[in-house]
Amino acid sequence: MKFTKMHGIGNDYVYVNCFQETVENPPQVAIRVSDRHFGIGSDGLILIKPSDRADFQMEMYNADGSLGAMCGNGIRCVAKYVYDYGLTDKTQISVETANGIKYLDLTVALNPEDTNERGKVSQVRVDMGAPILEPERIPVDISVFHPLSAASSENNTRMTVAPIISRKILVGSENYAITCVPMGNPHCIVPVEDVDALEIEKTGPLFETHSAFPDRVNTEFIKVIDCHTVQMRVWERGSGETLACGTGACAVAVACVLNEWTDNEVTVKLRGGDLRITWDREQNTVYMTGTATTVFEGEIIL
Repeated sequence: MKFTKMHGIGNDYVYVNCFQETVENPPQVAIRVSDRHFGIGSDGLILIKPSDRADFQMEMYNADGSLGAMCGNGIRCVAKYVYDYGLTDKTQISVETANGIKYLDLTVALNPEDTNERGKVSQVRVDMGAPILEPERIPVDISVFHPLSAASSENNTRMTVAPIISRKILVGSENYAITCVPMGNPHCIVPVEDVDALEIEKTGPLFETHSAFPDRVNTEFIKVIDCHTVQMRVWERGSGETLACGTGACAVAVACVLNEWTDNEVTVKLRGGDLRITWDREQNTVYMTGTATTVFEGEIIL
């Protein structure tokens, strides 16, 4: 199987051009190629396929073989791939995902410092759509949360539809105030005092498999630096800690606005680099802008 290794600020995937390749049993292939010792090494597998509804289709699998709904860093790399490899000459494209059709604006490098990148995509802006705030659509089991105050929980109906914004929850032996904002994938945003010192290998799995999240959850541990800047680490369901998560950065930006911690435009600083996120409140649309990078091409015997 021929493949291309790409990453969006360190969130790396193995990409396969399914206009030319046929991938049998993608979940098992995802597990095989993602292994960083016995495979290629990646956070998962992304298949680039034809679509009857959009210019292209992106089919994403996590490192454990589970099917993912959406990947913000991954879709930017899809945009770079289809342009750089001549599958399209358009700089505005649509990509079908399991979370609906996404619209992307491609920036082509005309005079880059690296002449090998001239005429190739250097940056992609993605219309990530509207954030979802209803607990039942995340999904979140609200019965595990500490009760709301009497003023904010007049009846059970109101509790059911109330967004999860700074709600207290017991995870392991500690209480956390979390905000839940899915952006194609379920995300749980958790403020912490020291992002760098966090033992994410211990804490991340406790959130991922918590009974509050029947479909598991991606967890973003954050520290607000100022009204325009947030530091973030992420534990992704099915993949563990990754250097970046695009949908997670979008969820973090929305959560920060809902909690009145930041303005509508924010730079999210991840371990792999920065993403610029804007929540257009009038359109109720989140935009993500970031880079995409090709690492190498290869062929693997499966």
